[in-house]
Amino acid sequence: MTYRLPPLTTLRLFEAAARLMSFKQAAEELGLTPSAVSHGIQTLEDWLGVRLFIRYNRGLDLTEAGQAYLPQVSEALASLARATDAVPGRRPSGKLSVSCASTFAARWLLPSLPRFQARHPEIQVSMDTRFRQVEFPRDGIDVAIRLAAGPWDGLHALKLEEEWLVPVCTPAMAETISSCADLARATLLHNVSVSTDWAYWFATKGEPEIEPARSSRFDTIQMVLDAAISGLGVGIGRLPLVQRDLDSGRLAMVLGPPIPSRTAYWMVCARESLARPEVRAFRDWLRSELPLSRAG
Repeated sequence: MTYRLPPLTTLRLFEAAARLMSFKQAAEELGLTPSAVSHGIQTLEDWLGVRLFIRYNRGLDLTEAGQAYLPQVSEALASLARATDAVPGRRPSGKLSVSCASTFAARWLLPSLPRFQARHPEIQVSMDTRFRQVEFPRDGIDVAIRLAAGPWDGLHALKLEEEWLVPVCTPAMAETISSCADLARATLLHNVSVSTDWAYWFATKGEPEIEPARSSRFDTIQMVLDAAISGLGVGIGRLPLVQRDLDSGRLAMVLGPPIPSRTAYWMVCARESLARPEVRAFRDWLRSELPLSRAG
């Protein structure tokens, strides 16, 4: 059977530009110039004999034809990518793209990554810490590490480590805290993106939530921990992220032991990606580094 298809590269350009609604952003994602994206889409429109975009001075809109074409093209490209990943005996690419939260990257993955590189010097790892939902395989991400409750329908998911919560502060401040009542005289550090941490900790401990003398709010877990290290107050530490700070003495636990969180760290990828040696190598390394995945 002979397929009547436009050039594959023009379909990639169309999908990226339609998804991002920007020739410029599509160009940045694909490593091209906006002019190349625009010319490629014009080639596709000429081949089809129909306009796919309405072009304005400051933006784009999809035409009715473009809206109808986009989901079909997206699924076709995704299907090709999945089939490519699943080819048996495929030659290793030597590249691995990992998506994870910036705090996990800074506090666990980056300090641990030299051990992976020593074991697999042939694999180049790139990291994406943007806060976004990844769509495999369209977004060019091979593996994602996520903090969530799970499960992950339709994907391969490996539970890496349970998350545990415990209040942390400087060792000097820890000497002044021996009961929950002492927290009333302290500054409690809150993460606004996980605003229920303290409420959940008090409830799990069976203690009434305390109104502290002062409180400070930060928009990332990283900033909460940095504030605690700086002596600004007591924050909820999340294991394993704070383990190195506890081991080094920069932070100390108070009012332990740690309590289990409602979430865990997972490695997630498309099932077809496991055919790639780079993905299997990274999965096996994570298993060797983290206790739950070793046990599982």
